[in-house]
Amino acid sequence: MSKDTDLLRKVSIIADLDDDKLQKILKVGRFVRFKAGDTIMHEGENADTMYLFVEGTVDVTKNLTLKIAGQGFGHAEKSMTRLKAGTAPVFGEMSMFGDEPRSATIVASDDCLLFEVSREAYDGIGGEDPTLGLILTKRMAAMLSSRVRKGNDDVLKLSTALSIALSR
Repeated sequence: MSKDTDLLRKVSIIADLDDDKLQKILKVGRFVRFKAGDTIMHEGENADTMYLFVEGTVDVTKNLTLKIAGQGFGHAEKSMTRLKAGTAPVFGEMSMFGDEPRSATIVASDDCLLFEVSREAYDGIGGEDPTLGLILTKRMAAMLSSRVRKGNDDVLKLSTALSIALSR
């Protein structure tokens, strides 16, 4: 087992894959390091890469348009969440499945080690090893479904709170 294979085993979404499958992933991507404060991706930019989250912590922010009394509309950046390696195995994964721009900005809050995979490489994995492609896609679909469910729950809670506040 190589040092790079050991690093990829830190990523929960692929940790249980055999060495052969991890080697196939290693061949199509690259490790990249970001220092604390580095912007990894910008909301709105074109996207064709995802990152397997090996080490570090990142902050996810989203631009908001707000109506400011007497001043029209203003823009603000809202911190959405903080992701840590080990709890968030991947980000940028939506770019593997569509041509939409990035949905958020991600900034390294401490030094990060990521494994970058392009859409072309991801598609190539599926062509070379359809079983591995299916495994990866199903795991990412499950992760995305979980995030949608959480988002739905959050919207329901906020809608309920707003309804209660407006009814007073």
